[in-house]
Amino acid sequence: MISRNVPDSWQALQTQVGRILEECGFDVEVEKKTPAVRGAVELDVYAEETVRGRKYAIACECKYWRSRIPQNVVHGFRTVVQDIGANIGYIISMEGFQSGAVSASDLTNLKLVTWQEFQDIFEESWFEEFFTKQIHQKLDGLMTYAEPFLPRWFEKMSEIDKSAFIALKDKYDLFGMIMQSLGPYSRRLGRNPIPTLPLRARLEPDPMLSTIPDHILDETAYREFLDSSLAYGESALAEFRVLRDRYAE
Repeated sequence: MISRNVPDSWQALQTQVGRILEECGFDVEVEKKTPAVRGAVELDVYAEETVRGRKYAIACECKYWRSRIPQNVVHGFRTVVQDIGANIGYIISMEGFQSGAVSASDLTNLKLVTWQEFQDIFEESWFEEFFTKQIHQKLDGLMTYAEPFLPRWFEKMSEIDKSAFIALKDKYDLFGMIMQSLGPYSRRLGRNPIPTLPLRARLEPDPMLSTIPDHILDETAYREFLDSSLAYGESALAEFRVLRDRYAE
């Protein structure tokens, strides 16, 4: 799953839906007012991307209701999606849909989904377009330190600082290698599945796992894993840079 956090209001649901689509590469507007065939309408979330000159538009209706969505909501939103010329419409419900609503969406360009199902649909795009790029942009330097080659300025260091540098490598090398395996250059879209979480469940037992915090090893959701890994990795980078700045030209 992208995130284990569940929106606690209709505003939060709209915001989180828009955030995921934006991180997937769409231009997004929340509560967008737009003209339609039967007059102006307000969309909870509207997302658009252009691929090779072709526009692809998504309209989303976010329902933070305490009951299942009835078919009249589907009929109404289907008309809106058609009128604005969107390619696809999503109705996202926290409580699911009545059977009549499901039947009303058959053979249409509407998808009726829960919050979890919405995340599942966009999980791979989000992972490729946001997760891997964040790892590369923010932790590329740490991956460099995790490589087996010592930096050119290592020989300039005092013996005390050399020992400190090696200690940092011992502490962070495994973490850096794992982050490298999650970056954009270690994967090919459509060939490799998204790595599963938690990390601990798919890594071979190794005493070096103790160098990685438990909350990273045991996290089950990608966004929370990313946030924790970036915070830990940026802290590690700061430690390396204290030594680097003393000697690098």
